[in-house]
Amino acid sequence: MTREELLQRISIRPDVCFGKPCIRGHRIWVSLVLDMLASGVTVTELLADYPQLEEADILACLAYGAEMSRERYFDLPLGRTA
Repeated sequence: MTREELLQRISIRPDVCFGKPCIRGHRIWVSLVLDMLASGVTVTELLADYPQLEEADILACLAYGAEMSRERYFDLPLGRTA
């Protein structure tokens, strides 16, 4: 599946979830999926917790996050050195 095909699985509608990016046809926020992955939840666990999703939906969230990181930057605090 191409990046463009994956990104078509993401929808942003002002009348759904306050306009937050969601997996198309669901009210599952892209940020929720990314947060869960970042917290160590596996794709297998996500699919078990959200059986309505497909693996391609999770890949779509990753593709969307990658696109957003090309456009926006978030300053991270520098770690302390010893």
